[in-house]
Amino acid sequence: MRAGLLAGTSAATGLGYRIFNPSPSAEVVTAPIENIAASGSNGRSDKPNTFEEITNYNNFYEFSTSKTAVARAAAGFVTRPWTVEVDGLVQNPRTYDIDELMRFQQEERVYRFRCVEAWSMVIPWVGFSLGDLLMKAEPLSSAKYVAFQTHYDPEVMQSSFSAGIDFPYVEGLRLDEALHPLTILATGLYGKQMPNQNGAPIRLVVPWKYGFKSIKSVVKITLTEEEPPTTWSIAGPSEYGFYSNVNPEVDHPRWSQATERRIRELSMRKTLMFNGYTDEVASMYSGMDLRKFF
Repeated sequence: MRAGLLAGTSAATGLGYRIFNPSPSAEVVTAPIENIAASGSNGRSDKPNTFEEITNYNNFYEFSTSKTAVARAAAGFVTRPWTVEVDGLVQNPRTYDIDELMRFQQEERVYRFRCVEAWSMVIPWVGFSLGDLLMKAEPLSSAKYVAFQTHYDPEVMQSSFSAGIDFPYVEGLRLDEALHPLTILATGLYGKQMPNQNGAPIRLVVPWKYGFKSIKSVVKITLTEEEPPTTWSIAGPSEYGFYSNVNPEVDHPRWSQATERRIRELSMRKTLMFNGYTDEVASMYSGMDLRKFF
């Protein structure tokens, strides 16, 4: 209940902030990423939000429940050294150093980003296919899901009590969703290494799902046979489901999902089914009642 109240308050206060304080002020400096492949734009013709907008308005509850406070709260977050463990139902479990992961072929992907709180952005991520990493692990035939866990350090991050959700943050996908070409592990944005507040040094990005599915600061990836638990489904099972595909026909219990507000704009836009990626992903859910399987 407390987590749900936080999310509802966040949506309302966020609208007021964007109207009365349109210019972000926190300066963010990160190093460039070398050897980025040609852009794989799936943001269609949408204009990307600016680097300043993307890095100054986002959710990262480990640091703050205020979107506009995250950048400053995460400024001292140390992301080197960093490792990501890949284990579970795989032939080749392994722990990767972040520098090894940076050697996977990086490319720019311009994706729409839709928050469950009904705001959105267009973000030029840099990253690589999650499927490339999973294929190196060689999933066993019994693997059906992929579970993710984020880093949590109580010495530099706020408590679960303050955030209203349990830590460490956990998420999950079906294996076919994880292997989909649109699903990436992002290592940066705008050609620069990932800023702390956006999920440094590596995060998941699944553009047809609500943003809370794209877990930040990943440290563990586990292949499982059973559907894994997810943070927001634990916090509010009647409000946040496992699939959480963007769907304008399924409202949040406390607000409509039919429209969204793009950051920097005052007018509302119509929410697109699967966030506009219907042609690419709808076949994965053939035969499912998408109103039931939120």
